Amino acid sequence: MTDQADSAGSGAGSAIRVLLADDEEMIRHGIRLILRHAEGFEVVGEAVNGAEAVRLAAEHRPDVVLLDIRMPVLDGLAAIEPLVTLDPGPQVVMLTTFGDDENVTRALRAGATGFLLKGEGPQELIRAVRAAAEGDAVLSPGVTGAVIRRMLSGGGAGAAAPESRVAGLTGREREVLGMLGEGLSNPEVGRRLGIGVGTVKSHVRSILEKTGCGGRVQAGLLAHQAGLMG
Repeated sequence: MTDQADSAGSGAGSAIRVLLADDEEMIRHGIRLILRHAEGFEVVGEAVNGAEAVRLAAEHRPDVVLLDIRMPVLDGLAAIEPLVTLDPGPQVVMLTTFGDDENVTRALRAGATGFLLKGEGPQELIRAVRAAAEGDAVLSPGVTGAVIRRMLSGGGAGAAAPESRVAGLTGREREVLGMLGEGLSNPEVGRRLGIGVGTVKSHVRSILEKTGCGGRVQAGLLAHQAGLMG
């Protein structure tokens, strides 16, 4: 196991805190190097399995966990729920070698912010971590369509009727939920509505709590199912 911290970029006080969880040392090393040479990141720990990832996340309180799906002891899929239920819970981005629709769908339904293919380039990794830290969904373009279709056909965010799940939302929350369905980021939602990013985040948290969605991806699917897409 490993429990090492590595400051990256300048301004560590406001850096995005990242925990790496992958049983392959070379993968962790490569990601650590990418983040070290980018602005505004700090790798606060590295885990070789899901159980260690949960322990280190509780200890270091990262903003983002980059989590491999297949790991020993406790795999990434099983680690999602204990990670996202921490208080405060990190954003969880799954890392996978192949676009396995079933596993990625399970990850998103469990509350992962999204997933990233390991073959993506350094700039895509940096963009994804920054987006996840803002609470935005992170979905690799190569497999997004298939996963969205699978989740929609399989009932999406939950078994209850979509209309009943959004019935308790305020008018503004319904607007925000519709924009999540469009795939807008928090800053984009804020600009469209003329409100601050902090207010958008508060609306998103309220939406997830009221609808029982595990994350933005589920919420976006619910927006489609409930007919909130304008």
